[in-house]
Amino acid sequence: MNSVLVVLEANSGRIGAQSWEALTAAHLLGAQVTAVVAGAETGTVAAEAARKGVAHVVRLEHTLLAPYTADAFTQAIEQLVRRQAPQFVVFPHSYQVRDYAPALALRFGQLLVSEIVAIEAGPVFARQILHGRLLARYRPLGAGPAFVSVQAGAFAAAQADEAEAPIETFAPELTAEQIRTRPSEPFRASAETVDLGSAKRIVSVGRGIGSQQNIPLAQELATALGAELGASRPVCDAGWVSAERQVGSSGKTVAPELYIALGISGAIQHLVGMKGAGCIVAVNKDPDAPIFEVADYGIAGDLMEVLPALTEALKNAR
Repeated sequence: MNSVLVVLEANSGRIGAQSWEALTAAHLLGAQVTAVVAGAETGTVAAEAARKGVAHVVRLEHTLLAPYTADAFTQAIEQLVRRQAPQFVVFPHSYQVRDYAPALALRFGQLLVSEIVAIEAGPVFARQILHGRLLARYRPLGAGPAFVSVQAGAFAAAQADEAEAPIETFAPELTAEQIRTRPSEPFRASAETVDLGSAKRIVSVGRGIGSQQNIPLAQELATALGAELGASRPVCDAGWVSAERQVGSSGKTVAPELYIALGISGAIQHLVGMKGAGCIVAVNKDPDAPIFEVADYGIAGDLMEVLPALTEALKNAR
């Protein structure tokens, strides 16, 4: 039976959605999944992890694990992996993981297979390359554990379980002399006002919206749905919608329950960011637009006629 370690990441005392998605991927690799939380005071987040259907939770506790440094995390997790000897070690693909996980994998003579989007029989790990045009597949070889990180939005987040898993504490051997860096303020990608990654519904606009003056029509539909407004890269590059709302290979990867694509042709760079949505509805005047190949429902028509009618029908239904 495969044993799996999944390293969860907590910020501001809460485990983020990306970690729960990584946990879902870990469950696909084996029934015996151990969740790991690292830090100086991990009691609260460990209890949260214990309710997610895992077999065990390990609190990786040491005063030198907070604040985060790559040296401390690499050495602490290495000690735990050597003690547990799992077949697989799974991470969310975050800025923090990108910082230390490659060095950790190298200590075991392995490479980190980053940003996987699927796990196939074998197991074989699939990840997108060339801006999503191709899928590369990796089969782990060698005696050491396989290290993988999970692309945001590629797997549904693990749900809470009624049972609580046992929690144990592991204190790694760390000294201050081993920490070569002194952390400054935590990195922030931007002062964002919207979190598309957590949105359950998204209404996204492309160049087919025509002009910036028509964006309020899409916002009206989004408001009626209780959805967030998203956009393709050309719309953001034009300044019609803020860059924090961009979906795609150079923007956000999202997996909402409902994704409505308005005037989006379906270029591969955009599909990479949203094809994990539960239900995709596309509106485009071109019946041969690539977006219809991934859509669950499609409307081939003039967006300026369809969009107001959709919004009106939704308001009447509610």
